[in-house]
Amino acid sequence: MSSTAPPRPRILKTRRRFSIVASRFNPQYVQGLVDHADKELRALAPSATILVQRVPGAFEIPVVVREVASRGKADAIIACGVILKGKTNHAQNLSRSVTDALQHIAVDHGVPVINVVLSFDNEIQARERCLENRINRGTEAARAAVEIVNVMSDLRKS
Repeated sequence: MSSTAPPRPRILKTRRRFSIVASRFNPQYVQGLVDHADKELRALAPSATILVQRVPGAFEIPVVVREVASRGKADAIIACGVILKGKTNHAQNLSRSVTDALQHIAVDHGVPVINVVLSFDNEIQARERCLENRINRGTEAARAAVEIVNVMSDLRKS
């Protein structure tokens, strides 16, 4: 993972819709991602509508993302969750399953899905990337969402 945030994309001047689908599991870290993503989206897309949907855990994120994508209610979707590795390989299996599902949804529905369902070895890593400002993945997700909305908009105009 990068240790610096990507540069800010150009500010969206048109009205856009963003959806954040966030897990309730590991709530302090997920809320940090949501808060940072929301703050950055509001800075980069001041007239945007931002809706947050909560789901029980990471495994439930893709089904709600698919529903949002299939209804055409978002220009981009940010999926937020935190998976902490335990003593079994469950976290690895869960991460792969969610990642694969989110990618299929994005491609099948033509709606950008920013995957911020993160897997960490420990809470120190989660705190650094979800709660702190230097390399916050929520901020990065918002920047990626705005940038891909710009790209998709340009492609659809031509």
